[in-house]
Amino acid sequence: MSINFPQPYGPPAVPQDPDPAPTLPYHRLALLTGRRGRWWRPLAGTVVVGVGTALLMMVLVVVSEVGGAILDRPTDADDMRTWGSIGDMAVELLSIAIAIPAVLLAARWVQGRPAGTVSSVTGRLRRRWLGLCLCLALPIVAVSLGITFLLPGTGDSGGEVEWVGWRSFLLALVMLCCFVPLQAAAEEYVFRGWLVQAVGSWLRSPWIAVLPQAVLFAAAHGWGTAWGFADLVVFGGVMGLLAVRTGGLEASIALHTVNNLVGMGVAAGVEGALDTDETAADMGWVEAAVDIPTILIYAAAVLWFARRRGIAAVSTVAPQVPAVHVPSTHPWPTYDAPVGAQLGHDQAQTRNGPEVPPVTRPPHAPS
Repeated sequence: MSINFPQPYGPPAVPQDPDPAPTLPYHRLALLTGRRGRWWRPLAGTVVVGVGTALLMMVLVVVSEVGGAILDRPTDADDMRTWGSIGDMAVELLSIAIAIPAVLLAARWVQGRPAGTVSSVTGRLRRRWLGLCLCLALPIVAVSLGITFLLPGTGDSGGEVEWVGWRSFLLALVMLCCFVPLQAAAEEYVFRGWLVQAVGSWLRSPWIAVLPQAVLFAAAHGWGTAWGFADLVVFGGVMGLLAVRTGGLEASIALHTVNNLVGMGVAAGVEGALDTDETAADMGWVEAAVDIPTILIYAAAVLWFARRRGIAAVSTVAPQVPAVHVPSTHPWPTYDAPVGAQLGHDQAQTRNGPEVPPVTRPPHAPS
């Protein structure tokens, strides 16, 4: 039996494939937003990150002071409660780590995009890729540190080195393993994450997005020596380019974490070494001459593995745009209906529109 459908019904409409989501490199992911006024949102978000981090630091200081007063902890030269070398180092690391929630909230609330897009182009931190980068960084950093100690004038501290004892060493090591990854990740989220994407929301060139944060990263560590400042600029620039080329912060977090863990772990075994105020900005030319090639070798290894494993470097996260309702062009819904349902509409269609000829049953059809 053949049925001639009237014009309003017709054959079912074929759904059209939606337009593919635009692909963006890592430094342009701040454009994944449907809100207006995008040009000023990176500036407002940077203010939120700075003020939010400062407020969280103040909360941490208040908690430390109140807890120290309750436990009757001694005070230091600045009349601040002290928790010993290990405890004070934990507070210092935690005061940097609290920048992570400030960055994620600024991305979500101010820019209106998924907070995970600060981590990578997939909208999350890729743990397996992070684990592989950690495995690459560990032997490279260990060899670099060994070479540094063997070079003349670098392994000699100029005084007697006193072992802290196994109990203090293991306690410090546990503390470092808990807080150093958070501290290193926080610096990466602020400099290679937020700042790179803030500049990248205005400019397409990854070089222009990477260079300013590298200089700011070096300046944030203080002014020590010219060699130390140059080493930090190279580190920040190369890690920024790795974030763009690999589509996320995993490679930079891995090297930053391993570098700080190995350096602080060695210092944890020496009496009073954790109390020093020296940073990477204070390194000499010999240490910089060893560290800069180490950074470049690590970057080359990461890029090689990223190509072999097909690590995504462009966004796979759909942009946050409001849904748009497109009205149908037919006065009646178009769908596949059973024969009985179509016959039931004949009378209504006759009253509300042109007369529809009845369906003729073929001869010898069973009644």
